[in-house]
Order: sequence, then structure tokens, then C-alpha cells
Amino acid sequence: MKTNDFDYHLPEELIAQVPISKRSESRLMILNRFDQEIIHQSFYQLIDYLEPGDVLVLNDTRVLPARLYGQKVSTKALIEVLLLKQLVDDTWETLVKPARRVPIGTTISFGDGRLLATCVGVFDEGIRHFKFKYQGIFLEVLEQLGQMPLPPYIHETLADAERYQTVYSKEVGSVAAPTAGLHFTKELLDQIAAKGVQIETITLHVGLGTFRPVQVDDVSSHKMHSEYYQISKQTALRLQTAKENHKSIIAVGTTTTRTLETIFRDHSMFVETSGWTDIFIYPGFVFQAIDGLITNFHLPKSTLLMLVSAFTSKEIMLHAYQEAVRERYRFFSFGDSMFIRPNKKSR
Repeated sequence: MKTNDFDYHLPEELIAQVPISKRSESRLMILNRFDQEIIHQSFYQLIDYLEPGDVLVLNDTRVLPARLYGQKVSTKALIEVLLLKQLVDDTWETLVKPARRVPIGTTISFGDGRLLATCVGVFDEGIRHFKFKYQGIFLEVLEQLGQMPLPPYIHETLADAERYQTVYSKEVGSVAAPTAGLHFTKELLDQIAAKGVQIETITLHVGLGTFRPVQVDDVSSHKMHSEYYQISKQTALRLQTAKENHKSIIAVGTTTTRTLETIFRDHSMFVETSGWTDIFIYPGFVFQAIDGLITNFHLPKSTLLMLVSAFTSKEIMLHAYQEAVRERYRFFSFGDSMFIRPNKKSR
């Protein structure tokens, strides 16, 4: 299977640069999982396609203001540092630009010395490990000095940083938002719960994989970077009960999907667990955990497009994307959404 098999033409003007004014008024494409039936709706109408007893699973991760701009103490050269994940105490894995200017021992100053970072590890693809030094609480310093790490295809300034957070975000640790959840409002979630839909949360902290394109011709040769996930005992018990009672488990986003499928792959059921996953889902993958998926429209040739193609088929998904282009849907992080419905007839 070739990476180019997942290419499609996207007019640049369809890449959403800013969030829609009201989260739940984005557009929603309803797609039958196993055929090409498509219905065009607004996101707040999602509730009409959920049934009492369905289980909606959210990723409650919260985005760090993880992009820092500083200067080398020795030369005053400007350096950009993107925090990826915490390693031990105040040591972090980061992505650095320009990385060639940051050998081991380099110290970078942020905010006139309020935050100092010394390079303690050099790795390929711009990865550097930094030991940070600061006064007070690291996350508070980061809130003062860091910026929201918007994807590179977004060129507009984000007026309200909370628009790059889900309304249910809680566990700080991601460098990108689980964007399928950006469409939900608290009011819509309350309405969904009132209909009898069970709402559960897991956590996966989105990491480097979000920023890394597939650079190999053979899909199976691509290596995913690992991301931390966790699921509580109570959530695992409720999901397992739902699975045993043949209720539809609907993942909000590819991050939730990867977490649930990792757990089922490793344990053959939902259990309390945490750890690191580098699961790579592409056509041929056998889904065991989820029955439905809410997701945004993804970049050509991306691992995310491969995942949603695995959940339906490459042909069905590319047909849906062609329809989205024709209908002038908004694409990517601040764009519109798709609900890939469960196959009710097989249950």
C-alpha cells in the first residue's frame, strides 16, 4: 500500500484558518460506515443520529502553550522550541528550529531569563532534550511565556486561545488539540446525555506524530511516535459493560480511537491502564473497540486519513472527501466534521 494512494486535491481556500463563530454550527457530514450514503447536516444535529444506550468517548487532554521563542545565551541567535513530552522532572523532549544551532550544552533563554533551557541530548529530525530551570511552577511560567502550538497550515492569529481547547479539556499535556472535539458545546453534551447517551472520557496526550508527515512510499514502513494515554478503572468497567451489552461505542477523534484500540489490542477488553502507544492504524487493521467515529477532515497522505480509511475503506473515504470538496466543506483543525455511523444492521 502506497502513501500516494491517500492523496487528494484540496483547494487551499478550503483550509480553515479560524474557528467558526459558534462551535456547534460547523457542518457535519453523516457517512454510513459501509457504503457511500452521505447526508449533509450541521454539527448540533449530531444528536439526531445518536441513540439511547450509545456510548460517546471523549479525549479530555488539554493543550500546553508549548511553543517557545528564545535566544541562545552565547550568540543571541533566535531559536524556536516546541515542547513534545515531559521525560523526567524538568527534562523535556522538544522539536527545535533551527536544530543545527543547538548542540549539547547550548543554553537558551526565554522571557529575559525567566526560563532557561540547556540541551542535554541531540537526536535526529530536530529532536532535542532540554533541562529547564525556572522559579515557581513550570506550567505557570509556560502560560506566561509560551504560545499555542497551532498547526503550520494555519497562518491567522488565534484571538481566543480557548478556541483551540475542547470545552471538556482537563488533563494538561498535549501539543495539539484533539480537534474532533472542538465542535462540542457544554449545552450540546448536556442534550446528548439527556437523550440517554453515555458519555465517557479517556486521555491521550497528542505528541510529535501530529507534526510529522509520512515520508516513506510504503505505508507499512512508517513509524509512529509514541504518545501517553490513560483510562480509569471506572471508565474501563463502564465501557466493557457497554461492549458486552452490544452498545455502540463512538470515538470522538482519532486520538480516542487509537487509545481504545490500543487497550483492546493489548488486553482483549477494556481495563484500567496507562502507558505509551505507537499504534499505527491503516487499511487492513481490524477494529475491535469502536463502532462509530466522529472526526475532522484530514491532510492528504496523512496517518489520520489512513486511519479513517481503515474504518471504512479507502474508496469510500476518498469519495466522501471529493464530496466535501464539491460542497465546500472547511478542512483540517478548525474545519468541519464527519460522523462515520455504526453499522446498526450487524449488531
